[in-house]
Amino acid sequence: MKEDWTGFLLPYKQTTSELKAKFTALREQFRLSQQHVPIEFVTARVKPVDSILEKMQRRNILEANLENEMEDIAGIRIMCQFVDDIYQLVKLIRKRNDLSVIEERDYIANEKESGYRSYHLIIKYPVQLLDGQRDILAEIQIRTLAMNFWATIEHSLNYKYNGKFPNELEVRLKRAAEAAFQLDQEMSAIREEIKDAQQEFSYRRGNDTKE
Repeated sequence: MKEDWTGFLLPYKQTTSELKAKFTALREQFRLSQQHVPIEFVTARVKPVDSILEKMQRRNILEANLENEMEDIAGIRIMCQFVDDIYQLVKLIRKRNDLSVIEERDYIANEKESGYRSYHLIIKYPVQLLDGQRDILAEIQIRTLAMNFWATIEHSLNYKYNGKFPNELEVRLKRAAEAAFQLDQEMSAIREEIKDAQQEFSYRRGNDTKE
């Protein structure tokens, strides 16, 4: 196996750092333009070595093919208020010229059997290294806050039960996933009211700051 994981993962860390900075800056551009801000916040992570090794074994990925076959070593997650915000961001990402979209997986329209919902994009992102440019595969996950809450809980339980949930817990998780989606649907139905209230709050807060 690899002896220098630090060196191998360095371009992936650079990728996540740059992508997080760019989408955080995009959020600020929306805010300054006084438009609805579709991005709540952005997080980034590089897959830990033990998780990489486990996935290599589970998927029968050879070390020589790791860079091309494991698409989520680098990943960022973008959180949104509304489902419509997710699709707005997907359209913006498709138009960007600083990355290439390789694959899209819409787990919102086609949720997983577990109840998991999110929008995944596999991208190719060019990073500038000491020895020149290198294209890095990365994953962008876009979710609402409700989807993220459910996914975080499910992920924690997955570790506890090693992916094999008791039947009652599995039923409850699916029910909770549906409840989270219904919350998103209700929030989308009153989206314009929420946006107006948020804009009025921001305007008043700005005036209070000036006084």
